[in-house]
Amino acid sequence: MKSAKWENIFKGWDHSESKTVVTLKQVPVFKNFSNKEFLELEKLIHHRQYNIGDFIFKNRAPGEGMYIIMQGSVKITIGTRNNNENILAELEEGDFFGELALFDDEARSANAIATNDSQLLGFFTQDLMSLQGRNPVLGQKILFNLGGVLGERLRGTNRLLINSQSSTKD
Repeated sequence: MKSAKWENIFKGWDHSESKTVVTLKQVPVFKNFSNKEFLELEKLIHHRQYNIGDFIFKNRAPGEGMYIIMQGSVKITIGTRNNNENILAELEEGDFFGELALFDDEARSANAIATNDSQLLGFFTQDLMSLQGRNPVLGQKILFNLGGVLGERLRGTNRLLINSQSSTKD
């Protein structure tokens, strides 16, 4: 015989993570976060919807923060005028972009365009500054992880440059 009292005690124990937290866990910027830290971060995240063909941001626009693709896809481009588009990257669910804006006030260096209807998560500079004030350890963890991601991307760019230079010499 079931006891209603016991059912109430255990009610809610099977709580699962939100889709936002599941997405955030895929992003190296937030690696080694505890469940409590993910819940704190989730409160700062902004949800944005874009239709196919919408610009998430344009080249030379102010950089306000980074985006994470929760659903959909995005292309990063330069030179969209006069059918002179160069695609730098094609990104899918779990990918992130625009993170350099968390470090400086420089304008965007490329366009980000939704290639499917997309749901994005935004983590903006003001959110990071607010977090730094409330929880400096968590803020430092994000900045340290960001530095690692940027270093890895720079090394990848260097390899591409070296490979392209060596192939032109042949």
